[in-house]
Amino acid sequence: MATSTPNYSFQKPTVSGDSGVWGGYLNANWASLDSLLGGDTVITGIDINSGTIDGATVGATTAASGAFTTLSASGTFTFGGVAITATGAEINYLDGVTSNIQTQLDASGVGDVTLNGVQTLTNKDLTSGTNTFPTSLATLTGTETLTNKTIAYGSNTLTDVAGTTATQTLTNKTIRDTVYALSGTAFDATNGAVQTKTLAANTTFTDSLTSGDAIVLQLEAGASYTVTWPTMTWVTSGGNVAPTLTAKDTLVFWKVSSVLYGAYTGSYV
Repeated sequence: MATSTPNYSFQKPTVSGDSGVWGGYLNANWASLDSLLGGDTVITGIDINSGTIDGATVGATTAASGAFTTLSASGTFTFGGVAITATGAEINYLDGVTSNIQTQLDASGVGDVTLNGVQTLTNKDLTSGTNTFPTSLATLTGTETLTNKTIAYGSNTLTDVAGTTATQTLTNKTIRDTVYALSGTAFDATNGAVQTKTLAANTTFTDSLTSGDAIVLQLEAGASYTVTWPTMTWVTSGGNVAPTLTAKDTLVFWKVSSVLYGAYTGSYV
């Protein structure tokens, strides 16, 4: 009576026995072997220690774990159904990375200055000698002309600069006002302490001075037109009397508290 092999159950006819049935046993064995080699029957328990596997898909039906010393792929390499398009050299950039890459990238950009866009720099030390700055920037050294620039005194440390607020002691400073050609009719000290005005029609002046303000006004053509003054107190040798104007006159106006004062200094015809 035939016996079977332990792994694939090939039939082994009895030596000097099983007369007349050897052919059936052999045919069954060949059919089983053909099914194994043809892929119809799963081959299990094979230990391949050498050789080359060409043109075959490993784990196509039932995948399992594998251990490799060297893994080489000349075509498309896939992980979890996703094709890996990076080259080996690009993947090697990850060598030594021990934590989430995106987290590291996000953290590395915090506080960095970018090359475009608008950013607020707080407590940053920018060294002019080692950086290239736009030519429109003001530097800390040298002499520069600043045009249409606003410098906030309160938020900057300025030396040898007179501010518009707080009390400062000015030593050896020259304060020179410009002469302002008055285009309107308001007495306004913000235009300057010395102002000029040439009349071309009857004119009514208004008062925009505040207490402590004073201006000198050189007025021309006052004799040719009617001049109406704002409410004020005239200071003259004859009392509170408005002056009689000539072709060219000089007057001084100042305000104390809420009272506007005026004085006629004379004609320069």
